[in-house]
Amino acid sequence: MPMKQLFTTIVLSGLLCLPAAAAPLSSNAQTVIPSSIQQVISVDYRDLRDSQTAQALRDRVMPDNIKQFETALKGAGIDPDKDVEQLTFVSFRDPKGAMLRSIGIAQGPFKQKDFLLKMKARKIQPAKYLLASIYPMGSGMQMVFLDPTTILFGDINAIKAAIDVRDNGAQSLQTNNTMSDLITNVDNAAIWSVLDQAGTQNMMRSALGEAGSLTDYDVVKKRLLASDYTMNFTSGVTFDLNVKTSDAVTAASLSGLMKAGVLYRKMSGTSSEKLALENTTVDSSNDTVSMHFKTDDQKFQALLKSDLFAAVSR
Repeated sequence: MPMKQLFTTIVLSGLLCLPAAAAPLSSNAQTVIPSSIQQVISVDYRDLRDSQTAQALRDRVMPDNIKQFETALKGAGIDPDKDVEQLTFVSFRDPKGAMLRSIGIAQGPFKQKDFLLKMKARKIQPAKYLLASIYPMGSGMQMVFLDPTTILFGDINAIKAAIDVRDNGAQSLQTNNTMSDLITNVDNAAIWSVLDQAGTQNMMRSALGEAGSLTDYDVVKKRLLASDYTMNFTSGVTFDLNVKTSDAVTAASLSGLMKAGVLYRKMSGTSSEKLALENTTVDSSNDTVSMHFKTDDQKFQALLKSDLFAAVSR
């Protein structure tokens, strides 16, 4: 990937890593999130309903597992367009660290009693695991009502790993101070994401493209500790990315690479890309690099239709 794709890749990489509610996660939702998370992506469906730009972004990059989940919900009598308020995806390492697993958490005014009656009428019995009743959703996904307004979903192994956190003493998000602190800082945004060290390193290598393959970047990469980003749609589109590094020197080096990438895109991009990047800034302060981007809805939607966006979002 050429370096000129820097900015758009950074914006999209988080949304595309899990192949993405503004309100803070409920306490019941947090009880099933393992400590060993690599990334959390959360989307406020209410903000998406109120913003044509947010809907356009969602329709363009919405990963297949969200589509499958929405289809499965409809089959269970739950309308995701009306009932889902917040959708959160969590990728985490299994206890042996051999692979990544992912779960989803949906929050909203679900009609749990109606759902249970439909399952009973269809003679569908839940599988029991510890204190959880696990129902099939189709497409290999399972679901559990954590409470009447919170649904946990994923494949069976991921579901069990999440239930182990709540009911079997596995380490929870609350024992991971770095990631829980990041979440607290960003969870009021329409779209937000946090990444651990490995997730941040992978995201930045992809975002920096050719620059990420340089020997110098290997030194910088080892000093990237975590990151978060937010997107809001109240007055146009605002995107903020923060990358936490080990020290001020590393932050300054990374800031320089990112500034060069944004400048190159401003000079060589299409007219819509140039306009969209007019108000992009990159700065470092102490051990943190911050990127800020703001544009109006029209310019951002033009960026969504650009060849660059199409290439990155494949």
